[in-house]
Amino acid sequence: MQTKPIAFTSAALLPRVPLVPDEIVRRNNVFFEIDTRFRRAARLLQCLWLKDRGIPTGHHVRGDGEDAVTTELHSYLSRDAARAGQNFFSPEIHALVRRELLMREEGAAIDEDRLFGNALSSMPLTFNLFGPMALDLNLATSALRQLLPGFVHQVTGFIFEHSPGRRQERFLNDGTAFDLAIRVITPEGEEGTIFVEVKYSEDMTGPAARLRDRYDEASRAVGLFVDPDSPMLRSLALEQLWREHMLSQLTVDQGLTSRAMFITVGPRLNHRVMAAFRVYENELIDADNQDANRVAFQAFTLERFIDALAEAGAGGLARDLWGRYCDFERVYHLALGEYLEKPTGHAIAAPLAAPSPKDVEASLQRTTTQTTAKQATRSRAQKAAGASQ
Repeated sequence: MQTKPIAFTSAALLPRVPLVPDEIVRRNNVFFEIDTRFRRAARLLQCLWLKDRGIPTGHHVRGDGEDAVTTELHSYLSRDAARAGQNFFSPEIHALVRRELLMREEGAAIDEDRLFGNALSSMPLTFNLFGPMALDLNLATSALRQLLPGFVHQVTGFIFEHSPGRRQERFLNDGTAFDLAIRVITPEGEEGTIFVEVKYSEDMTGPAARLRDRYDEASRAVGLFVDPDSPMLRSLALEQLWREHMLSQLTVDQGLTSRAMFITVGPRLNHRVMAAFRVYENELIDADNQDANRVAFQAFTLERFIDALAEAGAGGLARDLWGRYCDFERVYHLALGEYLEKPTGHAIAAPLAAPSPKDVEASLQRTTTQTTAKQATRSRAQKAAGASQ
């Protein structure tokens, strides 16, 4: 008898991640003074995941030499645990990671400390989410057909930390790369590529690439944007998406792939990530008004990917992903318990209503407008310095 797959996103009822009290993060050794609200909750969730599995935790080191400061931080794995591959769900994924490191492209920028030792990083998430699909192309085909039925007929391969041409003038003449590229056969029988950017706890405030004249040229040439010179595209929140989408289109225009899509993946409750995706989408020309064979953009929640894996028959993997990366109800109940244990007379506030998408996007717009002015000043200074040399 076939059982109905679990729909994980239907259980995601929280309007936002809980505001975790200082007492809890300090008690669990995950206090980090610059964490956003989402990152604080996500860091605690990673700590709980590591503790559940008895994985030894480690330290975070800031600075170099005599100025280095070492802090016990239980969202990091110990050196031995990191070396043993315990940041990944299985030995098979760990073996895939090692193979990808050995065979990585020239110039590929992979921070091995983050990959192996930082449970909060989006780098191990990328391998935990897509590694099982790279190892089982039938699973990949089943899951991605659900997500992109008009683009995917069959998945034929994965390339992690990929760029079609680093430092090449016909592309962006820089080091822009994707978290991964997925090779597919489309329903029309063409070879196609899905370029993927994965976010987890990022707050979309940089660091950013140095603005180059080549970016302006490409932005006007690719035919993707309502206003190719828009300051919003160059803001800290959007500039990486802008560069990667341009690179996707140039890959098609240069004939390296017949068709392509650019997709992003991020947690539903990371409101800054989700808002950045929406604001970026608003900068794009509507598909009905675009030239032929333009690279489409589509944003997915991490929860939707997890659902697709469950529906494709990978229920165990889906549960692992949900428990490690998305189960903020666990954090909520832990934080709620902190208040319930306080002496009587302390009222417990009622849950707040979810913020509207317009409120979140307005906040992001204000932030990115401020950072755009700073970037413009920095760019003018760089050009002036270059002219004087």
